[in-house]
Amino acid sequence: MSTTWIVHKFGGTSVADAGRYRSAAGILLAARRDGARTAVVVSAMSGVTDALLEVVSSAARRDDGYLPKLRALRERHLEAVGALGLGAERRRALEEVINSDFHEIEEVLRGVWIARLDAERIREFVSGYGELWSAQFLAAHLASTGAASDWLDARRVLAVEPAGPGVAVDWELSRKRLDAWRREEAGARIVVVTGYVASTRDGVATTLRRNGSDFSASIFAALLDAESVTIWTDVDGVLSADPRRVPDALVVPELTYEEASELAYFGAKVVHPNTMAPAISRGIPIWIRNTFNPDAPGTRISAAPRTGPPVKGFATVEGMSLVNVEGTGMIGVPGVAHKLFGALGAAGVSVVMISQASSEHSICFAVPSAQGELARLTVEEAFFAERHRGEVQMVEVEDGRCILAMVGEGMIERVGVAGQFFGALGKAGVNVRAIAQGSSERNISAVIEQREATRALRAVHSAFYLSSQTVSVGVVGTGLIGGTFLDQLGRRLERLRAGRGIDLRVRGVMSSRRMLLDERGVGLDDWRDALASDGVESDLERFVEHVHAGHLPHAVIIDATASDEMPAHYEGWLARGLHVITPNKKANSGPAARYRSLREAARRHGRYFLYETNVGAGLPIIHTLRDLVETGDEVRRVEGVFSGTLSFIFNSLDGSRAFSELVRDAHARGFTEPDPRDDLSGTDVARKLIILARELGHEIELEDVSVESLVPQELRAAVSAEEFMGGLARHDAAMSEMLRGARERGEVLRYVGTIDEDGRASAGLRPFPAGHAFANLQGSDNVVSFRTARYDAQPMIVRGPGAGPEVTAAGVFSDLLRLATFLGAPQ
Repeated sequence: MSTTWIVHKFGGTSVADAGRYRSAAGILLAARRDGARTAVVVSAMSGVTDALLEVVSSAARRDDGYLPKLRALRERHLEAVGALGLGAERRRALEEVINSDFHEIEEVLRGVWIARLDAERIREFVSGYGELWSAQFLAAHLASTGAASDWLDARRVLAVEPAGPGVAVDWELSRKRLDAWRREEAGARIVVVTGYVASTRDGVATTLRRNGSDFSASIFAALLDAESVTIWTDVDGVLSADPRRVPDALVVPELTYEEASELAYFGAKVVHPNTMAPAISRGIPIWIRNTFNPDAPGTRISAAPRTGPPVKGFATVEGMSLVNVEGTGMIGVPGVAHKLFGALGAAGVSVVMISQASSEHSICFAVPSAQGELARLTVEEAFFAERHRGEVQMVEVEDGRCILAMVGEGMIERVGVAGQFFGALGKAGVNVRAIAQGSSERNISAVIEQREATRALRAVHSAFYLSSQTVSVGVVGTGLIGGTFLDQLGRRLERLRAGRGIDLRVRGVMSSRRMLLDERGVGLDDWRDALASDGVESDLERFVEHVHAGHLPHAVIIDATASDEMPAHYEGWLARGLHVITPNKKANSGPAARYRSLREAARRHGRYFLYETNVGAGLPIIHTLRDLVETGDEVRRVEGVFSGTLSFIFNSLDGSRAFSELVRDAHARGFTEPDPRDDLSGTDVARKLIILARELGHEIELEDVSVESLVPQELRAAVSAEEFMGGLARHDAAMSEMLRGARERGEVLRYVGTIDEDGRASAGLRPFPAGHAFANLQGSDNVVSFRTARYDAQPMIVRGPGAGPEVTAAGVFSDLLRLATFLGAPQ
């Protein structure tokens, strides 16, 4: 018979009811391997152990409710037996066991009631029944499927004795007992073993305390010299951080025993180091896998993992106090640390972390907050004489602290890991109060304020686990430009992530009335339907707060509105750490003081304010001008057709269609502003001239631009946009006359904006010869001429579509990709 064993362990949630027993059996049957036997350690059904302990306490208090609670537990187990789908004989046998055991427990509790005795041995005897029932349930179900299975009461094998808060295994006696059992057992392929329970050397029932079933699995793996241990739980493996705090936490494929122990110490959901010890001592790999998702590969814990990043995970210990001891009399004095920590140990204070300056002027250490005051009093008493002589000047306790730990064997070989860790904390605005690192370089710990724990955890996790080009994106405005942008982005997201490592997450979309927020990212395939059905009332502050996610490295707000009010928020967003991208011209063409303040805010807070689409939609006009200036060229004149709307109208104005009809057509195509008067008045061109003039360093306001309006005087203010469109036809004749005169001279009409060398700006309708660069445009083309010292004889020309949602949205998209590139560049 084969002596190769594989050990599995199922916790309480994995055997919570009959359905979970069937699932566990399915996992075991699928995992069977030729030539190997399986030992399966099981916990009690979820919540049963605590319920049994509670009935003991209730009986000792003479609480009449203990019997109904006990009977409810019996009914739960009888229901599970009935739901397992066993044959009549197996079901009756288990029901007899359940009824007999509960009768025995009831007799014991009657004695507890009479004696008011809540003894430890009674609690251990009663609380262990849950595992006895659980093991028999799983073994019976396996047998009903035709599998060769049996069950083992671990109290027959495991011999332990109390040792402090836990127990010590008597390995020699346990091996003798195991050998005796193996001589008697029938050689079933699957043996179901009770977790948690054991017996003393004298055969008295006891338990392995909390986490006992994990400990049982590790002990049996060592006794059986197993090939591996698999702990089946309710998570996919060991995660890189607490997923409740870090939504982007990932399963760590492999850990060393030491890494797992470090993470477990700091509260990560890993098998406790003490329970792993027997398996570790024999070098047996431990797997953590999800019984609810058995196809997930899980985490392998072993002596030497095969792969993995240098940093495996992050965890926090909360509810800590930092005690700081300072004094000039401590410098160079031998025995100070021994005296300090000896006194704390004698007082029962648990010191979790120690940090000492190399000057020996101060020592600080972290203790549980509940012991902070005790620690202070103990130190003051231990150093009473030194304090009296002024050699120890300060004993200070800081409450509300937590320890943030980074764990990974690979830190030993990787230069700069500590710098990356503390750089991420600094970037997130988290103040570090104390630092500790062991010589093994396996763990770096920092004491921070507890209220900053989540932000700190998300910051360091993203620094090591996410692309530096991961960006939280919020889009305000879902009209033609915003909606088209979202559609374009949706078609490219996966390719950008896979091909360039650019991870753009649209976590919020907001229209004027509704907003859609999603922690993991809005699905861009159906965002319109989701906004309509799942969206909530728009709340700009809540929207910005959501987009500014602490667990992602970067966040950007894209203002795709034409709002006059929205730009007023830009400076505040920059100050909060968000980047801003916008096709909205209002901020850059508004008061010069606000223009300067915006740039100062971006510079001061290290954020980007991108607005290439303010002039020329998707054309690289601002970018080109900026390159000319920054490379030292002297810009003497900027001139061009800056309005895609007016370009479309005058390119199409050939006498076959009326001017008003062309305006309506441009509006229908989305080329105009919501109110076409913004285009026809020349205001839109004037704003673009202001933006370019300011890029050249000129101080200029809107009223400084000489503008020729194409809006008839009577239609400029007193009517709505709809009324304006209706009344424009009455003025077609005047425009037709201007066109006729130009054509007679062999010219065309173009609405052109100009900035001269001195910063004077003007916009108006001008005739151009048919051979001029401005004359041969198509559709909504923009064309801009840059005459500079370098490009004097022949100016630099930039030409292309300058209006329409597709090209403008593409320009916004380009700004977003430019931002991601900036963020991914080495700092």
